[in-house]
Amino acid sequence: MIEIVDTHAHIHMPQFEMDRDSIIGSFEKEGIAFIIEVGVDLKSSKRAIKLAYDNQKIFSAVGIHPHDVKDIKSEVLEELEKLAKLSRVVAIGEIGLDYYRNLSPRELQKRYFIEQIKIAKKLDKPIIVHIRDAYDDALDILKEHAKELRVVIHSFSGDINDARVALSLGFFLGIGGPVTFKNAHKLREIVKEIPLDFILSETDCPYLTPEPFRGRRNEPKYVRYVIEKIAQIKGLDIELVANQILENSKKFFNIKVK
Repeated sequence: MIEIVDTHAHIHMPQFEMDRDSIIGSFEKEGIAFIIEVGVDLKSSKRAIKLAYDNQKIFSAVGIHPHDVKDIKSEVLEELEKLAKLSRVVAIGEIGLDYYRNLSPRELQKRYFIEQIKIAKKLDKPIIVHIRDAYDDALDILKEHAKELRVVIHSFSGDINDARVALSLGFFLGIGGPVTFKNAHKLREIVKEIPLDFILSETDCPYLTPEPFRGRRNEPKYVRYVIEKIAQIKGLDIELVANQILENSKKFFNIKVK
């Protein structure tokens, strides 16, 4: 069985309340090497950390999502930094800009994106970046403030030029369920062009469920369908693709697993 990795999951969310333990218990059977459980605010970041300390196949990321930065106070960033120092926390995220829903003012989004990048630089942790309808501003901020950091653009939704800029800066692209969608022609063209060395596989569960399960709750095990689609697009053996993405993920998050 190939080993697979989900670098962006939210199994702390209420959608998993009834069967979270059984899902985690199935990781071994499903060939899941590990997952990165990602927080979106302080409360969810703490839940992600607890899951990581309770389960050897789970690591965590802590951050304030752009939707929620309108509620940030100075002590929130101080607590976030303390959490980020814990050994099972391997990244800052998810952080970034979202101009699609605009649930926080854009100036606040930019300010706290930069502030959280500063925490990552101080602690030498990679960042998991959410960008939606904001690629110009987000890439400008990353160029200026995140040059020395390992960066993954989660659930990449930009165009080919955005992808080329990201790659020129050494950033990784997170590829998830949308790559399997029937109308995702542009994303598949991007995946075809970008080097496999710069791809991380993810689910964003419980969201963005890949075909053929679209419409259901997403789960870490469905990352297999993402990896299969990447292999198909690139005309490569799935085992080779899975192994390379696993190595990419271990290197990116500085995770040492057998």
